Amino acid sequence: MHPSPLLLEEPIRMASILEPSKPSFFPAMTKVGGTLGPKSRSVEIISSCLKAGMSVARFDFSWGDAEFHQETLENLKIAIKTTKKLCAVMLDTVGPELQVVIKTEHPISLPANSMVVLTPDQSKEATSNLLPVNFHGLSKAVKTGDTIFIGQYLFTGSETTSVLLEVSEINGEDVVCLVKDSATLSGHLYTLHVPQIWIDLPTLTEKDKEVISTWGVRNNIDFLSLSIARHAEDVRHARDFLSKSCNLQQTHIFAKIENIEGLTHFDEILQEADGIILGRGNLGVDLPPEKVFLFQKAALYKCNMAGKPAVVTRVVDSMTENLRPTRAEATDVANAVLDGADAILLGAETLRGLYPVETIATVSKICAEAEKVFNHDLYYKKVVKYVGEPMSHLESVASSAVRVAIKVRASVIICFTSSGRSARLIAKYRPTMPVLSVVIPQLKTDQVRWTFSGAYEARQSLTVRGLFPMLADPRHPAEFKTATNESILKVALDHGKASGVIKSHDRVVVCQKIGDASVVKIIELED
Repeated sequence: MHPSPLLLEEPIRMASILEPSKPSFFPAMTKVGGTLGPKSRSVEIISSCLKAGMSVARFDFSWGDAEFHQETLENLKIAIKTTKKLCAVMLDTVGPELQVVIKTEHPISLPANSMVVLTPDQSKEATSNLLPVNFHGLSKAVKTGDTIFIGQYLFTGSETTSVLLEVSEINGEDVVCLVKDSATLSGHLYTLHVPQIWIDLPTLTEKDKEVISTWGVRNNIDFLSLSIARHAEDVRHARDFLSKSCNLQQTHIFAKIENIEGLTHFDEILQEADGIILGRGNLGVDLPPEKVFLFQKAALYKCNMAGKPAVVTRVVDSMTENLRPTRAEATDVANAVLDGADAILLGAETLRGLYPVETIATVSKICAEAEKVFNHDLYYKKVVKYVGEPMSHLESVASSAVRVAIKVRASVIICFTSSGRSARLIAKYRPTMPVLSVVIPQLKTDQVRWTFSGAYEARQSLTVRGLFPMLADPRHPAEFKTATNESILKVALDHGKASGVIKSHDRVVVCQKIGDASVVKIIELED
């Protein structure tokens, strides 16, 4: 039998802290996404990232051209084939991000107490006294005394590359500032952030639309990460663009909340989006630092109750250059899991960091430890209470399946699904055991050719905590129609056994549709 799960409300046995963590077929129930870039684009490194637990690859179009990202993606496809590990593709838009335009290779030093002018004239060279920016409305948006942050990848904590400016006067379209701390700007991507100002720029920029309609369409992206989402309308607009202009109806939209405006409209955005990303880099500048954790807890709770995946970013910045996270970072990752995060998304750590593979492995290990003490019982009761009665048909089947699985101490829940929705609903109740979702391909035709759907649905569950997809074999459409689905169940059980999640004498809970009825059954395995 499984030991009863430790709950944080109970004192933890000190001896259990010293027990080594057991490896299993998945490093953790919580998913880990990595941003692929200069330090993580060879087939070899990507393969190691997949083995270490990466299930989503993020392509950040704030830098690098489409050709560069395409090469990386081709390598990812090879790595997926050789490791046999599924991985989803996420395209991250630039959005209305304010940037300093630096074309020179020389570092630019900004000594404390000197003056620097921010100008929208991008034809000018960046110097210690003049920095061109990509936004014409800056002089209208700020006032004297305002604080402006300029930082590489927004304040990783290495403050020698980040600078604080105070607006001293506005001169036409130029903004004259006093430099508050000495810093050196070297490299290309420097973002500019003014807390709590309104930026009069569209959320999906023309550049974003071009990238989505070319690179995104060519590669059938699974997820669009919508940067700096501020209103539900932003998500609707993006969805409209994806389906009408790009024929990407299946792509899921994750709204990235990174400023006060997005926070204010959080509830409406959550209703429209397929998932939420907490962009803590920018949020940590827009909000007072001591408020970030409060927003994280509130936002994750709302996502959990809505059954939509919540992704937390900016967790182990120091691993960009170090093999180990700081204690605070390790604690932060664990707390994100305890707060209810579905996935942790790494940025600079994998993009340009020295230890991409180790970072993924470390984060997975911390997540796995936190999951051991996650209070599933209390969580389950909270969701049931929140959903209320009468429950919808699907919701009642999903919650029953989880309850049964916990009561009989099943080692795994197997769920048959074609859209992925029923498997996501089961995961919403956060069972203590993994959910194997067997995605049954649907045969479709446009009168010219046959196509199978299913691959999207499988990959899109790779952001949901505890959900592990596998594709059923589409070669026998006749068998899908039969009520037994026995052959597919056998494949799922074999997959579970091969990966070590199911052992002989285990109990397995199976959730499937038979005719019009949804059935939850318990299987006790022989030797």
